[in-house]
Parts: sequence; C-alpha cells; structure tokens
Amino acid sequence: MSAKKDVDKLDEKEAIAELKRLGKKIKKLDALYYEKDSSEIPDASYDALRNRLEGIEKRFPLLVQPDTPSEKVGSAASARFAKVEHKVPMLSLRNAFDEEDVKEFLASIRNFLGLGEEDFIAMTAEPKIDGVSVSLLYEAGRFVRGATRGDGREGEDISENLRHIEDVPKKLAAGKHPGLIEVRGEVYMDRNHFLEFNKRQEKAGEKVFANPRNAASGSLRQLDSSITAKRPLGFFAYGWGEMSDMPWSTQSEALKTLEDWGFKIAPTQSCSSLDEMFAAYRKLESKRADLPYEVDGVVYKIDRLDWRERLGTLSRSPRWAIAHKLPAEEVETVIEGIDIQVGRTGTLTPVARLKPVHVSGVTVSNVTIHNEDEIARKDIRIGDSVIVRRAGEVIPQIVSVIKKKRRKGAKPFAFPRKCPECDAEALRETNVGSGEESVARRCVAGLTCPAQALERLVHFVSRNAYDIEGLGRKSLEMFFKEDIIRHPDDIFTLEKRDGDGHTPLAEREDWGEKSARNLFDSIDSRRKIPIERFLFGLGIRHIGEATARLLALHYGSLQKLRAALESISVEKGKVLGGASWDELLAIDGVSATLAEPLVLFFSEEHNRAVVDGLLNAGVEVLDAETPGGESPLRGKTVVFTGKLVAVTRAEAKARAQMLGAKVVGAVSGSVDFVVAGEAGGSKLKRAKELGVEVISEEEWQKRCGAVS
Repeated sequence: MSAKKDVDKLDEKEAIAELKRLGKKIKKLDALYYEKDSSEIPDASYDALRNRLEGIEKRFPLLVQPDTPSEKVGSAASARFAKVEHKVPMLSLRNAFDEEDVKEFLASIRNFLGLGEEDFIAMTAEPKIDGVSVSLLYEAGRFVRGATRGDGREGEDISENLRHIEDVPKKLAAGKHPGLIEVRGEVYMDRNHFLEFNKRQEKAGEKVFANPRNAASGSLRQLDSSITAKRPLGFFAYGWGEMSDMPWSTQSEALKTLEDWGFKIAPTQSCSSLDEMFAAYRKLESKRADLPYEVDGVVYKIDRLDWRERLGTLSRSPRWAIAHKLPAEEVETVIEGIDIQVGRTGTLTPVARLKPVHVSGVTVSNVTIHNEDEIARKDIRIGDSVIVRRAGEVIPQIVSVIKKKRRKGAKPFAFPRKCPECDAEALRETNVGSGEESVARRCVAGLTCPAQALERLVHFVSRNAYDIEGLGRKSLEMFFKEDIIRHPDDIFTLEKRDGDGHTPLAEREDWGEKSARNLFDSIDSRRKIPIERFLFGLGIRHIGEATARLLALHYGSLQKLRAALESISVEKGKVLGGASWDELLAIDGVSATLAEPLVLFFSEEHNRAVVDGLLNAGVEVLDAETPGGESPLRGKTVVFTGKLVAVTRAEAKARAQMLGAKVVGAVSGSVDFVVAGEAGGSKLKRAKELGVEVISEEEWQKRCGAVS
C-alpha cells in the first residue's frame, strides 16, 4: 500500500518499509544494468524509483542507510577483469525532467556562488549519448589504459577491447598536451549497426540485445578482445579526469582541444540564457529520431572551470552539471482490449487498446500488433502490462509483455476465424510462389464486405489513383452510410442521381451549390484515366503504382491485360498456370506473389462487375503511353543475362524501359533479343535453342545510344 502513496503522505513506519523495498529493487536493477548488460524495466521507470527513494530520504534524513543506492554510482567492478582505481571519481549526473528542474538547478548555482539574477552564467549543452562511460589514460600522448566507470571509484580494465575502437586514438595528434591526461567519454553503437548486429546474432543463435546501449556494454566487457574487434562501436569524448596540468580554462576550449587531438566530439552548443538552453533541448528533441545514435537527454555544464572548482560535487554527482532528460521512449502501460480492424484488401489486423500513456511527446492509446502470429509469439493477452515504444518517434509498438505482472486467469487471445464486419470466413492463404502459409488472415467476402468496400472507395479516390478533389473519407462515409455510393461506378453517376430519394448535395450541411458543383466537375474531369491509375485505383493487393505501370507498359491496354488475365485458369482460389500465366511472370519485376492476387481479382465475377460498372458509367481507360518516342527499341521485348561491365543491370533495364522497350525475365519466342554479359547461363542457352537474337553489352550500348 505504501508504494502507491505520495511521499509526503507516508508515515515513518511506511517510509522504513518503502526505503527497504526500493533499495533492494534498485540494487538488483543496477547489477543487471552494469554487470549483465540487461534492462528489466524502461529507463523512465528506473528514474521514477530513484526519484521516489531520494524523495523519501530527503523527507526522513534520519532513516538514510549507509548502503543506500542514492550515494552510489553504477555497480562494483566484475571479478573477471583487473581493477582500475579512478583517481578522480567518475560521477553520474543529476536528472532534470522538466524546465522547472533546470531553473532550480541554475538557481542553486547562483545561490552557491552568490550570484545575482543579472550575473551571466555561460553554459554548454551537449547530447547525452546513451552508451557506456569509459576513461582513457594517455601518457606522453600514447594510450596506455582504459577502464569502465564501475562504481565511480573503481572500474574494470578493458584496455585491449578499447584499442579495437577506431574512434579511440592510440596516439594523440601532434601538439602540446599534458604528460598525463585521462579522457572520458561514451562508447556507443549506432542504430543501423545495432540492427545489423542483432540480425547476425539471431542468425548465429547468439544473444540478441534489447537496445544499442546494452549491445555496446556487452561488446566492451568481452574477455576475448577479438570479439570486441568485430563489434561496430564508436566513441565520443565529453570530458576529462586525472591530469598532470590543466591546459584549458573552459569546457568549450577543452572540447575544441580534444577534437584537435583526434577525438570525436558530439555536437555541442554554447548557451548564455535559459531560453538558449531550452532551445538546444527542443532542437535535439525534434531531430532525435534522425540521429544515427541513441540519446536520452541534454547535458548542461557550466563553461567556466574556476566556477566548477568552487562548486565541487555532491556524493554521486557534480553541482555544476545536470542532465535534462528527453521524454521516455519506452514506457509501461496496460492492454485494455484487442480490436480487429478490416483493411481494404480484407486483412484482419489486431489493434491493442491501451491505457493511455505518454511516449516520446505524444499520448498513445492504440498500437497495431500486426497479425495473429505476433500475438502468439509475444503471448499478448488482454489485461497484460506491457512495454510500449515509439519506433523512429512515429510508430508505436509493443516491445514486450511483463509476464510477472500478468493477472491470474488471463487467457490467450483467440484470433477470430470470421470477419468481424460481415461474418464471412477469414482464411490464411498459401503463397503460390513459396507454398508457405501467409501470416495474414483475410476476409474472403471481397467488396461485399462493408469494411473492405468503404476502404477501397477511399483508396479509389486517393491522390495517386483517381485523385477526385472534394471526395474525402468523411464525405465517402456519409454517402456510404446512406447507400448513395457503394461501388466505384456510383461516383460517376452521383450527379445524375443527386436528390433521387435523398437530400440533394447542395442542400446538405457544410455543402451548398458551389461545393456540390465543384465535386461534380472534379468527378467529370476524371472520366478519362490512364490505365496505370485505373489499375492502381482498383485496390488489388500488392499492385502498387510501380507494378501497375509495369503491367500497363507490357500489355498496353486494359482490353489486352484483361483478356490475358481472364484466360489464366483458376480453380478453388488457386492459379493453375498456363501460357498467359508464364507471360505474366516473365515481366521483369513481377513475381508470383504480385501476380496471384491480380489473377484472382479478375477471376471473381463481382470484381469484373466493378470494372464493367466503371466502363458503363462512362469511364474511358486510356492506353499506356509507351516512352521512347521514335526510338528503335520502342515496343521491343528484351532480356538481360549475365554480368554487365559498363553499367549495372538495374541501370540497363531502366534505360531500356525509358526507350520504350519491355524488359522480361525469361526467354521465350516472343523475345526480340537477349543482351548477354559475362557468364550468361541458362537464359543464353535458351535463346540459342529458340533462335532468339543475342547481342553483346557493347552492341546494346550502341542500340540504346549510350555509345556511337
């Protein structure tokens, strides 16, 4: 009960129990974090535990225990490594969680130094890299030893591992430097390297890390330095410890000198006011997702070193610096329910309803779980406590379930086998190319399913399809609800039917004569449409703009495309193949995965009725405009095989298409010629068997005008 009470409402007995509980919990978490490179809870939750403990100790100072975590930094050095004593302790930083905390920090400095409000306090603001703090000792300009922070006073000797990090200079650049200097900084692993590293670990059956910081720590604390050498680690210098003599007088000067000596320095800003400090914070927050490395805050430091000397330190942190923490990227919340949404292609997507939680500057109340396999893999159940993260500061996702908090009797989620919108069967298809079962479960009702019908209408009028201005989702929902627009062809008869059994558009709220006229004119302007936009607008699964363009260029007209597709045999939802199927798969860039939904779409009578309905409503589908002008390659069918030397295969294909040629992936009698590079293989052999013209890369370059 006391754990839920505000600190100022605890009595002494409750405070004793709470301090004992918090101390035990924090020590356990510290050991996991610093010794085993593991995080049991998000950083924000850990910070909350520490803040609560320190708040209780401040209110009840006589209850503070000698071994309290509030007086300690990090964790004891592991017995696996030799010990290194830090002559100048490596302290941690106090945290500020909002602007008021930063204001109090500055006020305490003014008070300590006896400064007035008008006295200028120069500060630096640097990103707080989420990595592992280390110290690097240099004697006569040469690297001699490196260590972890450990408990702040004694760390682990990891010299050999640090020597393998490219950003750690083995010798300081030429110039004047102290005979002995200890440089401090952060070892990190950037995001892209972290993702690639984890993939390799998973493939090799090795440990997969939760975040870049844990990966960096695990990589540094290897007994075999050759393992560290293979890990993609970086290093930023941010300060110093022991020094034989002091070569600078400000933080700004120090960072510039360290950079001159060969160290990488994180982008740092000089600030002369609170407004500039907060501006630096907001700037970092806004570009946090775009940075190649993880950051969790901004560190403000007093620039003048003589003032730092006067201010000194507290038990575990300096008085002259503070970390202004960025909003937590991972937080804990509870799943209150799981809803099933039906998309325009019939896919059933589970969406978790969360107890609203603030993550990276926004409130998240819903998160997509992708599919039923994902639910099963993570064992997500209604009522579970979960960790939520915003990936790339945009897409919220469930990282993990906190199973120890699972309520008794919580049952596995039963994914529906029928569509929640129309009660039709929801099946998992088998991929015609791979033979594997799809992870997605789809409603088989197609356009007769209300959810799919509305979503496909929204897609149909979208910018890259018909682009009908004035007909957005809100209007479509109204027309759909009143049975005015149920199918795409209804859009093109809207003006003719306006007022027939329903309120005329001009008389509706938020419309009027001008708005209604504008919509009707916009619809009329789209009665002629290029074949690629027509295909894309149909909302066929896997048929995006690029694929629609490939199909348009290959077949030329809707009539030819439709005839080819409808000639392909289909039985019980499975494509049986045939000459037209082979021709479709021969188009370069069209796979079986793309082709199957296209064929199945045109095999369904209700889908063909949608196409016929549009044509009958006055829609004219324009034939493809073949590029290339008067090019001799216009209309030719080309196959590329073997390794090209002058250009890449991708570049050669793109040029062929630009000149009006059709690029296919298989050799048949309909191919005009084959361009053969080095090691042509089976395609070259097949071309010779069929008597298809074979030309060299040099000849191809001449035909396409690349050389004369």
